[in-house]
Amino acid sequence: MAEVSFYILPSESIQERDEFACKLIEKAYRNQSFCYVLTDNFEQSKLLDTLLWTFRAGSFIPHQIYTGQLPAIEKVILIGSLEVPEQWKNTIINLSSYCPNNIEHSERILEILDNSEATKTLGRQRYRHYQQAGINITTHKIGH
Repeated sequence: MAEVSFYILPSESIQERDEFACKLIEKAYRNQSFCYVLTDNFEQSKLLDTLLWTFRAGSFIPHQIYTGQLPAIEKVILIGSLEVPEQWKNTIINLSSYCPNNIEHSERILEILDNSEATKTLGRQRYRHYQQAGINITTHKIGH
């Protein structure tokens, strides 16, 4: 069964949230965890795709936007708003406003919340959903 970790950031900045996500993605990649980054829409996926190329000088994280076509190699980070492909369900970084579907095969779900009221409200709903599903949840307040 999956474990869920909520990371709560001190600012309301979406930019800071996305940069924090890039750091988690980089850490996952270095640990040989080829995660799926779940977004709300293609525009958000594209923004994160661009940011992964520029957030840290010298950093290289093989990644691509998932549009329903599986990549030729599995050792890549996928970013998308579509259903998580089977091979990428182990670790999901959730930047969307909803819970990922079919998480029974996932090991880890990482939720990143900025400090805006809208984000926290949606985060609380996802927290309750995970809690009702009997999933172990940990919370990390970053920089508080």
